[in-house]
Amino acid sequence: MTVKGIYAGFLFSLILGTHAFAQYATDAFRYSEVNQTGTARFQGLGGNHAALGGDASTISGNPAGLGFYNRSEFSLSPSLTNLNTNSRYIGTNTSVNRSNFNLANASLIITSKPDFQRKWKRSSFGISFSRQQTLQNSFKYAGVNDRSAYVDQVVEDADRVNWSDKDYDDEFYDNMQTVRYLDHAYYNLQLIYPTRFLSSTEGSGAPYARDDRGKVSNQSGQFDATGANTQWTFTYAGNYDDKLYVGGSLGLNRIKYSYDNSFEDRFVNPTVFRSSIKGENLTVAGNGVNATFGIIYKFSPVIQVGGSLTSPTFMRIKETFNQSVSADYIPGSIRNEQGQDVGPKESSVLLVPNDFEYSVISPLRGSAGLTYFFQDKGFITGSVEYVGYGAMRARTRFNSNDADNKDFNENNKTEIRDTYKSGVNVRVGGEYRAGLFRGRIGAAYLSDPYLRTDGIDRSKLLLSAGVGVRSSRFFADISGTMNTYKSAYTPYVLNNAANYSSVDISNRNVNVVLSVGTFF
Repeated sequence: MTVKGIYAGFLFSLILGTHAFAQYATDAFRYSEVNQTGTARFQGLGGNHAALGGDASTISGNPAGLGFYNRSEFSLSPSLTNLNTNSRYIGTNTSVNRSNFNLANASLIITSKPDFQRKWKRSSFGISFSRQQTLQNSFKYAGVNDRSAYVDQVVEDADRVNWSDKDYDDEFYDNMQTVRYLDHAYYNLQLIYPTRFLSSTEGSGAPYARDDRGKVSNQSGQFDATGANTQWTFTYAGNYDDKLYVGGSLGLNRIKYSYDNSFEDRFVNPTVFRSSIKGENLTVAGNGVNATFGIIYKFSPVIQVGGSLTSPTFMRIKETFNQSVSADYIPGSIRNEQGQDVGPKESSVLLVPNDFEYSVISPLRGSAGLTYFFQDKGFITGSVEYVGYGAMRARTRFNSNDADNKDFNENNKTEIRDTYKSGVNVRVGGEYRAGLFRGRIGAAYLSDPYLRTDGIDRSKLLLSAGVGVRSSRFFADISGTMNTYKSAYTPYVLNNAANYSSVDISNRNVNVVLSVGTFF
């Protein structure tokens, strides 16, 4: 079965299948989450799209908002994102701070001339490029572990699979530097071995062991990810009697994502291996399509309500997953009866790249909101958003065996259902107007989408503010949004939960957006 993670072929499928499939449930969530999008104006308002119009953000938000336009517009919104993470692992804190430039939004809106003799006053067509989700992430961690090392997980996995040492040796006969499975790499480097080598007892296979079991390990790891979920959106909207605004859009998504992940054990006073490092790399490319319908109704000059419904995004994903294992062997520490060094001949082993194709169905989204205007002094706006994360799906027809495809699909369906729940997000914001000047403030609360929280509240709080100027021909806005939330990462898992630890991560991301545009 072709899945990424820690596995050992067909025999591993039943034993480690849940762990492997969970990787794709996580992937489905990663490519489905949307925090805050749009121009500087709308991001400064907390990302409210439901009941507001007259901004390019509505192209990929509530398309009905495009019906408010009475002249054409072109705008660009570059942004700067700063990521700050503080990780705590076995009592040690480690911080990472990184920044990158990107394009948050670029839009063109073409508006028809108003017809005051008809109920349908005008219509607008809009096209935009928007950054739906930044997939960049980075964290480091380090700690002193006197209970275990990563290789202990490999020993437990090898015991469950119960391959003999002859099975391993046969696997390496043709190629000693590239193997199919992770436990093979550790066996090839002699990081694990059958316990019969520790005594005169005959036999082969499980149980397996590793050297320096009681040694303290200085553990460290690093995770670096780049990428984004971007979308080209095509929207058409109309204005009926300056009261009812309706619109629809078609979104074409593009996903680019990659990460490098490494974990090192560096043993204190070792006798056989000074250290071992496990590395992995994932590269992902995908495309998707969705549709949105929106409506805004103006009850009076000061009150309007709106809502939108966005279909699931149907995505096709292609990925390549690579792993490697390296070990720093102390020469002469493994000898045969003749006193000859029979330690590992290689210092590193690569795993065969794993290419895989699958599809993701993101959740259905719906939002509703209200805006109250203080005549020409500004407004306040709020919205409630529903996201059905529990209905996400990850499926494949890539495996040659239909039974394997069915297992992949059913296991992912179960994993998603047991891990994620529907979320309800709340956004509020306000704008103050004084001549050409605009001042804005906003907040968004994104609820925790996980059913099993393991004691960590993964809800997100986004606080934003911004200012801008707007004339008859030109506008410029700038906003800043701070996003704070907690997450966790577990480098490896053992049968005894007391023998391994997780990384607790505090995330604080700041996104600054500058929007400039012109009317014509």
